[in-house]
Formats: sequence, structure tokens, C-alpha cells
Amino acid sequence: MRLELPSGTPVELALPEGEPTRGVVVIPDIGGLRPLFDDLAARLAAERRWAVAAFEPFPGRTLTTMDERFDAVATLADERLLGDAADAADLLRARTGTDRVAVMGFCMGAMFVYKAAAAGRFDKAVPFYGMIRIPPVWRGPALAEPLELLADPGTCPVLAIVGDRDPYTPPDDVSALARVGPWVTVIRYADAEHGFVHDPERPAHRPGDAADAWGRVYEFLT
Repeated sequence: MRLELPSGTPVELALPEGEPTRGVVVIPDIGGLRPLFDDLAARLAAERRWAVAAFEPFPGRTLTTMDERFDAVATLADERLLGDAADAADLLRARTGTDRVAVMGFCMGAMFVYKAAAAGRFDKAVPFYGMIRIPPVWRGPALAEPLELLADPGTCPVLAIVGDRDPYTPPDDVSALARVGPWVTVIRYADAEHGFVHDPERPAHRPGDAADAWGRVYEFLT
């Protein structure tokens, strides 16, 4: 069901039948909240009995092309986006009573998941191929570097899914991520490119690696 967060940001809420096993906030990729993520939320609710809230990272904007979306990333603000993530977690807690709420994201959304992991609002974090360092063209005055926030010892456990052929997560960045601390676990897929898990329509999709990654995520969030 489509709802709004206190900020007015659209959020898709999917609830399982009966008591949920946990809550999960989903931050979509640069394409934003769309049927792909509605379906993902519904599937995770039905198959895993998770209560899921996926929200729009570009609320109130009309961005009709991918170029416009890429240009808009530098104008985003951690305060607003991480605030929406926290409000989505509160929505799940209020609707279900669960006190176990994780945060998960993909691509650009996963870049913000790294930051959310240090916010003290989530018990676990799962970034899929998120930017470990902000690409130069995306750097903006209201965006902090993920690695700087992840270094906080109060960061929740993180399971990072990355592909070794992903230009957005170069080897030096992945190595730096693995050195952050024992609260970060990095799972690498040797031949995987960017976006190899969550969208079967992508040329980069790898069904075998995707199934393996989801299996590891399910175990991590049990």
C-alpha cells in the first residue's frame, strides 16, 4: 500500500500475514520507487514474513531521464534522506510492534545505507553494490562520505554485496571498506558487474550470484 512519511515522501508498505519476523527499510536505486520495488517489498513480505517499507529517494521531483537523475544526486541531503529512512523504520515499528528493523539498499540507495548503518536506528544493514566513496560528480555540500560515517564503532553490523567488475566499487574502495572494522563483512562476486542482483531485466543480472547473495542476506537478517 502507498502511504506518506511525515515529510510527505511516498513509501510503499508491505506487511506479511501474521506477526512479522522483522522489519526492513528499503532505499531504492537511482531509478526511484517504482513497480520493481513494490514487487520486491511484496515478495519479501510474503516469502520472508518481513514488514517492508520502501521509500522514494527523490520526493517531489519530476526527473524524466536517467541523466536528470544522475545530475540530481549531488543536490540530495543526508539529513532529509536518512530522516526519511528513520521515519520509515518508525512506521514499521508502529504498524507491527517489531523492534528489529534493518536497512537495505541498492546502487545509489546502498550508498545511503552505509550512512544509515551509523545512525543508531537500525539493527543491521545490507548495501548491494553501493558507492563506498561518493563519485566526484555526485559530491555535494549536504552529503557526507560513507567511509567516514562507517568508521564510527557504534555502526550496526553491515553485510556488503559487491561485484569485482563494478566500476562504482573499485578495488581500492572495496579494500578500504573491508578494513573499516569487524562490524563490516564484504561479500565479493568475481565476475559480477553493477546491479547484478535486484533487477532481472538488467543485462548485468546474474541469476546464480543473485540467488547466492539473497541466501546470504536471508541468513544475515534471520
